Amino acid sequence: MKGIGSKSRERLARVLRKTGGAISPSDVAAILTISNLQAAKLLSFWATQGWVKRVQRGLYIPVPLDSLTDEIAPEDPWILAERLFGPCYIGGWSAAEHWDLTEQIFSSILVFTVRRPRHRKQEVGGTRVLLRTTSESNFFGLKTVWRGKTKVRVSDPSRTIIDVLDDPRAGGGIRNVNDLFNNYLKSKYRNIDELLNFAKRIGNGSVFKRLGFLLERYNPDETAAIEECLRHLSQGNSKLDPDLPKDGLITKWKLWVPASWQERARND
Repeated sequence: MKGIGSKSRERLARVLRKTGGAISPSDVAAILTISNLQAAKLLSFWATQGWVKRVQRGLYIPVPLDSLTDEIAPEDPWILAERLFGPCYIGGWSAAEHWDLTEQIFSSILVFTVRRPRHRKQEVGGTRVLLRTTSESNFFGLKTVWRGKTKVRVSDPSRTIIDVLDDPRAGGGIRNVNDLFNNYLKSKYRNIDELLNFAKRIGNGSVFKRLGFLLERYNPDETAAIEECLRHLSQGNSKLDPDLPKDGLITKWKLWVPASWQERARND
């Protein structure tokens, strides 16, 4: 790395102490009491000297002192997601990983945001980010966690299950959603009443179809919850997984399922 003067080094140290792994011109302006234009120029200068790396327009991350190259990944992509796409929350398979509801390792993070980005798939600081647009009225069932010095919202375990039942693709497909659901039922987070309440707030009848179908299969003793799901079925038939063929219809739940699931339903 190229050297920088003692004054610039002191200013950079102040910025790094007060930021949480991602730095914007507005951060620098507030910390150093300078204009946004001056802050942007200062960040650009630090980047040319190799002390920070630009990951997107208006956002930088510090370069570790022992780094031998500027090809670095951010220490925590959740922080970048919060800064770039907020208001947002981490959900789907990424939240499932956080709550230890899956052993599968995903190479990208899933972010629910109120923004409408031009590109739903982005790469930020070497990490793939998949974006799903939602309304701020859907910001319920969330937990706030600290990642370094930054607060990040993540869907709680029950909300995570409802999100992946709302769209199985958010859980990596119905086969993985099936595993997540079973792990949830066996976990300390299990809360059937909360699942039902969140399903009502989401307002998608297909959630009740998938939830009731899976509950009846794996927890048939939850008769009250299963009856509640039956009362909230939407009109028409839905697919168990939008990306899989509809080989057979489970009429009770108005669900089209692939052949393998139809066979399992007969066996059950």
